[in-house]
Formats: sequence, C-alpha cells, structure tokens
Amino acid sequence: MNDFKDAAIGAGHDHIFLGAGHEQNERKTWAVIALCSAMMLIEIVGGSMFGSLALVADGMHMSTHAGAMLIAALAYTYARKHATDSRFVFGTGKLGDLAGFTSAIVLAMIALLIGYEAISRFLSPVPIRFGEAIPIAVVGLLVNLASVWLLSGHSHGHSHSHDDHAHEEEVQKALEEHEHDAHDAVTPDHNIHSAYIHVMADTAVSVLAIIGLVLARTFGWLWMDPLAGVIGALVIANWSYGLLRDTGAILLDVNPDPRMAENVRHAVEDRGDKVVDLHVWRVGPGHMSAVVSVATNEPQRDSRFYHAIFERFKGLSHVTVEVQPSHVVG
Repeated sequence: MNDFKDAAIGAGHDHIFLGAGHEQNERKTWAVIALCSAMMLIEIVGGSMFGSLALVADGMHMSTHAGAMLIAALAYTYARKHATDSRFVFGTGKLGDLAGFTSAIVLAMIALLIGYEAISRFLSPVPIRFGEAIPIAVVGLLVNLASVWLLSGHSHGHSHSHDDHAHEEEVQKALEEHEHDAHDAVTPDHNIHSAYIHVMADTAVSVLAIIGLVLARTFGWLWMDPLAGVIGALVIANWSYGLLRDTGAILLDVNPDPRMAENVRHAVEDRGDKVVDLHVWRVGPGHMSAVVSVATNEPQRDSRFYHAIFERFKGLSHVTVEVQPSHVVG
C-alpha cells in the first residue's frame, strides 16, 4: 500500500495562501504611497520655487521612501491577481516575503548612505540653515507619523477519524496549546512588516534629526547633527538585519515553527504509527504546508485517516500524506 494523496483529493482544492488581511494591507500601503508622493511633490516644487535646496533634498529623500512602499504595494497587487495562477506551485503567498527581503536590502543601502553622509560631515562640517532644516524635519516627522498610523494594526481544515478517541482527546489538548504558542510563528505578513519598518525608520531618523538640529542650534554643537545621523543609520541597519534574517529564512523554507512539526509527529506516533519523513514549511502568512510519510501496521488507515487529524491543526493549510506498511519500511 503506497497511498500518496493530497488534503482535498476528490473535492479539488486551491493553493491560495494569502494572508487574512491581504487586501486591507494592500489598500493601506497604496494610501501611504499617495501621502508620500504628495509630500514629495510639494517639497520638490516648493523648494524649486523658493530656492530651498534643503526642501528639494528632503523631497528627493521622500521619493526613496515612496519607492520602497511601491515594492510592497506591487507585491500585494501581483500576489492577489495571480493567486490562482497554476504556474505558482504553492501559490503566491511567499511574494510578500520576497518583497520584504528586497525592502530589507533597500533599508541596508539607506543605512549605509546615511552613515556615509554623517561621517563625511564629521570630517568636513557644513553650515546648517536651521530656519529651514528644523521646520522641514518637523513636517517630515508628521508625514511619517501619519504613515505609521495608516500601517498600524497590520494582520496575521475539519473532519474527524472514526477511532482512537482517547488519543484524540490528548492530541486535541496539544493542538489547543499549540494554537497559543505557535500562532505568531505562522501568521506574520513580512510585506506589511517591511513597509512598517520603513516608515518607523524614517520616523526615527526624523526624531533624531530634530533633536540633533535643536541641540546644535541651541548650544552650538554642530557635531550633534551628524551624530544623530550615525545613530539613525545603526538603528536602520539593525532593523534591516532582522528583516533579512526573517524573510530569508522563509524564502529558504526554514521551518518557522518547530512546535508544529513536533505536534504533527506526536499526532501520528501517539497512535502507534511511525513518521518516516516529515517536512513543514511556510507557504504564506498564516499558512503552512507539510509532507508526511507514515509507516503503519493498521491496514485500514489510509491517507484520509491522517488528513482528518492534520486538518485540525491551526495554520496547517496544505498537507500531503504518504502511507505505507511498517514491514516495507523495516
């Protein structure tokens, strides 16, 4: 007996593994792009009309911010429009992780540029036009706070087998515990998270810039302005590293939830069977997939028996089961 079947054999199934808040997050991201683009145009046009280089420079900086948001927004739109495209074997749920990874690289580049500019100003100080620089920094902070508000609050199967009821109660208890312990591991949307980190990074830089400018103007500490830049660059680099680590792990199919794999294994082996091979990975925000190879001495236990168990795991959206007699494995 070598029964290799999918979770919805006979009924058909899709591979749509988008996050629960996908469309809402998509709308939020486009709203932030509209806000940043409007501010960018106002600063560039206004700076050109009134001869303010600082205003034009901040407008150009805002354009990089809008560009980073555009990566996230296009990823949401593309993933939604191609969610049912059969060319994507496990759907488009990971596109957000790819966009997040790309955004993390952009963040790292921004951190390097800010750090380079700050060090250059340490070595060769330039005069600061406080009357223009401080109001621009304040306006930039307000725009970033509005973006943070827009992106805040970003988001995250059922049959039953016919025997082994005592084991069912034990497994159900384990599943209930798992729902609390592993929920955060399977639900993060790294695309909206990367957009959120971008606006938080800009907010942090704006706050540091204002503090540095005010201290420099009040006490004549011109070195405070580049020091604020160095601190901002380090903060952004740290956030970039964390985002690269998290999204890179998803793209390389690192199991984000070892507890899920252990519970899958126990759900099988607590019934006297043996897990020969087991792979668990994430296919989208809130969606995990598993391939399980089971050896059993019970001839009546086919793949449907195990699917009935696995469908009760929260976040386990796609399961493939292979069942074979124990003597074949042995």
